[in-house]
Amino acid sequence: MESPNQVNTLLHRWAKAGHIIQLKKGIYITRLFYDQHRADHLFSAAVSAILLPQSYVSLEFVLQQHNLLTDVTYPVTCITMKNTRRIVNSLGTFWYRNIRADLYRGFIISEYFSIRIAQASTAKALFDYLYLRPLPPRYRTPKINLAEELRLNLDELSPIDREEFSSFVESSHSHKMMDIINNFRSNKWHP
Repeated sequence: MESPNQVNTLLHRWAKAGHIIQLKKGIYITRLFYDQHRADHLFSAAVSAILLPQSYVSLEFVLQQHNLLTDVTYPVTCITMKNTRRIVNSLGTFWYRNIRADLYRGFIISEYFSIRIAQASTAKALFDYLYLRPLPPRYRTPKINLAEELRLNLDELSPIDREEFSSFVESSHSHKMMDIINNFRSNKWHP
């Protein structure tokens, strides 16, 4: 049986040789698995779930997948009830944003190689994005089209997504979110 020091030495050598990739302290994947699966749709979401299991993929990551953001973003963005944190490794940057316990919902569970992945619905990702984003006070005026200002392509939302977004706003009891949905409505967006 190998001692912990011998195991650490082997892991260090394998990582240095490029046979394994360190995701975070004590957690690795093989280079072969990475090379074979890095382009898979769920690969980045699975890595985020490994790094912090009590989280769900949301925010820019999901909005970009559904063409709601016109800007290209690169980090994997997630929601957690734990402290906000950023994890950087050789695969990329993984952001975990904190949210209130009563708002920690609106996600769908799937599996990828037996890894449990939670991903926000499109409506919940939009809610999370706007709820956590600091906005200038001028967004409250109907003269400002907030969707254009934030470069959001809200035409991509289905009527069901719009209704779901509205229900998240109403249940949040957030004045900011009510102002945002009123801005959307005054600019011809009707959930």
